[in-house]
Amino acid sequence: MPFHLPEKQASFSTDSSPDAPPEGERWSSWDGATHGPKPRPGWVITALGAVDADLGVLKTGKEADVHVVRRWVPGAGDPVTMAAKRYRSGDHRLFHRDSGYLEGRRVRKSREMRAMARRTDFGKQVIAGQWAMAEFDALGKLWELDLPVPYPVQLDESEMLMEFVGTTDGATPVAAPRLVSMRPDPEHLADLFDQLRTAMLTLAHHGWTHGDLSPYNVLVHEGRLVLIDWPQVVDVIGNPQGFDFLERDATTMVTWFRRKGLDVDAGELVADLVAEATTRF
Repeated sequence: MPFHLPEKQASFSTDSSPDAPPEGERWSSWDGATHGPKPRPGWVITALGAVDADLGVLKTGKEADVHVVRRWVPGAGDPVTMAAKRYRSGDHRLFHRDSGYLEGRRVRKSREMRAMARRTDFGKQVIAGQWAMAEFDALGKLWELDLPVPYPVQLDESEMLMEFVGTTDGATPVAAPRLVSMRPDPEHLADLFDQLRTAMLTLAHHGWTHGDLSPYNVLVHEGRLVLIDWPQVVDVIGNPQGFDFLERDATTMVTWFRRKGLDVDAGELVADLVAEATTRF
């Protein structure tokens, strides 16, 4: 089922500070942040006079919580709704599964490499920063390849703002449902699998796999699949476990489609993905 946020209207700021915004909860954090790829979608608000308001939590997770944020320019134009992914600090994340995904990634400083390997407090902070930057960077590259992912608006320290996937034309945003909750008819089911296969083949052609793909991190909006949650994106060739992750992604997704009645074969999809990933070598 679609996720409904509690209704919360934008309001005037109650902060008496002379630097406080006239509306909303904070000034836009666009200035000073790392920005998404160009050309940007027309809905992205870049004005320094814009303000933000937090509408509430959309999803909680092991590595991050996702909030819904509304941005607008007071007195000018319509507001824009975005998803704000706020990554947990090194003291509040789960690191037991980090090592496999981080294989093949490198940082410039040997001190940081050693700290990451030893899982010191500093090393955990470096890893947390890598997760955030890895997801933002991946979304930008995938967006430029016209893959079905949310547009990454900006990254500011541990908060990434990205496209909100769902309905935003009412007072209360409604997030798109996850694939796992869908009960599509046979024709729609086959179309969804074709969309998935095309996206995975494009990823493999460029040497990547999602790394943690499941029906829980695939959204369906207006008949279109949107793949989310990319911090663990895997370099299939550079990571020694890369093809294992690719096979797991494919098998997990094919298993769901087969349970819904679609006659597809995991081995066939894996073979096609491996062939695509090795075409450049």
